[in-house]
Amino acid sequence: MSEHESQSPTKRNPLWRFLRIAVGVYFGLCIVMMALESRLVYPRPRNSSPSDWKISQADQTDVMFAAEDGVTLHGWFFAHEDPDYAILYCHGNGENISHNAAYMSFLRERLKASIFIFDYRGYGKSNGSPDENGLILDGLAAQMWLADNMQIELDEVVLMGRSLGGGVAVAIAAKRGARALALQNTFAAMWEVAAEKFPWLPVQWIMSNRYPSADRIKQYQGPLIQIHGTEDRIVPYTQGKKLFAAAPGNKKLWIDNPDQGHNQPLPRSYFQALAEFLKETAD
Repeated sequence: MSEHESQSPTKRNPLWRFLRIAVGVYFGLCIVMMALESRLVYPRPRNSSPSDWKISQADQTDVMFAAEDGVTLHGWFFAHEDPDYAILYCHGNGENISHNAAYMSFLRERLKASIFIFDYRGYGKSNGSPDENGLILDGLAAQMWLADNMQIELDEVVLMGRSLGGGVAVAIAAKRGARALALQNTFAAMWEVAAEKFPWLPVQWIMSNRYPSADRIKQYQGPLIQIHGTEDRIVPYTQGKKLFAAAPGNKKLWIDNPDQGHNQPLPRSYFQALAEFLKETAD
């Protein structure tokens, strides 16, 4: 029998060889995407210019604190002289606190609130590397710092979160409660958003940063106000509606942000609605 005749049919079949190569390439791409996940989920901005980090003691206070696992974190406290609320703000994944100073000053005056904004591990001047469990520990530590500083209970803190920060805020609220939860352009589950963007990947099985916010919010019974852009191409509008529908609390307010994408400024009408909503939580 010749060498050619001794080969198995599968080895002689060009389609079989092509399938083997295609499967190998596919698994290789899966491995590459798994390696890149942290960079995709946490696209930390480059170091801000020195002017972005300037501290005006009349405006905000520099704060260093630690998460439960010992990671050192950095934040800014925007104190109001006669606050009605203590607000913890959790920012998005492509920014740090230096990008939000003007916004925090605006919220402080508009809502008559003292506000604490912090950087997740690996962001800004905070140490460590970001991952889901770590960011939740960071948020819990920030809530503790604010409650201690304001001499209030943990569940008296108002939690605000945008995009990724909404996922962190939901996790905090589910674990410890909140006076109110305010979410902007937040997902029901991060892995579902990723699955829509990468339908050719088995995201449900390989993604480690999952943020199942729709499941977590079921543990939160307090007031919820949520706004989402109808033209959001990063976190789809349907994700926000799914998260809102999962919330069991009696006091809920959904606000459409017509024709707005993920990163456009919020309308002034939202801040009026937010102020009225927070006032109702005190009644």
